[in-house]
Amino acid sequence: MTRPAAPLVVGFDLDMTLIDTVPGFAAVLRALGEELGVDLPVAEMTERLGPPLDVLLAPHLEATRVPDACDRFRALYPDLAVASVPALPGAHEALAAVRRHGGRTLLVTGKYEPNARRHVDHLGLDVDEVVGWVWGVLKADPLRAAGAAAYVGDHVHDVEGALAAGTTSVSVPTGGCTADELRAAGTHVVLPDLLAFPDWLEEHLAARA
Repeated sequence: MTRPAAPLVVGFDLDMTLIDTVPGFAAVLRALGEELGVDLPVAEMTERLGPPLDVLLAPHLEATRVPDACDRFRALYPDLAVASVPALPGAHEALAAVRRHGGRTLLVTGKYEPNARRHVDHLGLDVDEVVGWVWGVLKADPLRAAGAAAYVGDHVHDVEGALAAGTTSVSVPTGGCTADELRAAGTHVVLPDLLAFPDWLEEHLAARA
């Protein structure tokens, strides 16, 4: 007897892959800076979203202030950063493409998981599972556990996680990393945006078959 093929699972990053986090993130940073009395360079800090919040804040605050600042950021986030953040072009279509092929979608993000779920609910993103607070190579664990066939992200550290999991790395230069940077990091595929993902998935699955 032949063993049934495993169901298709595709992982997606959240910030700057499925959603344009910049407006909300910037609003929270401005409010946080005002509370702390610190002039945070908001434009600079939102150019390459992806790394964990403590890494983002560390260059601008004393080390002892970073943990409390992170807690306050996460507390401010629901009121200031959810309603203003849109889905990126092609996000819903990419998730729907996986579903059309009988697949499951897995969201693996460095964002605080409850806030990631707020974006999913607000925008109606069709994902089966949300895993938060993982970044870089740590993304490999949930991807590997789910048997993900591909992981879609915008950052070189998303590529790092996909490669560590032994899965196909699909990149979109919709965040702060250029297509050349993503290729240099070792991604297997660079698409212009998620609007191109359904056709790529169709061709990828046909080639595998």
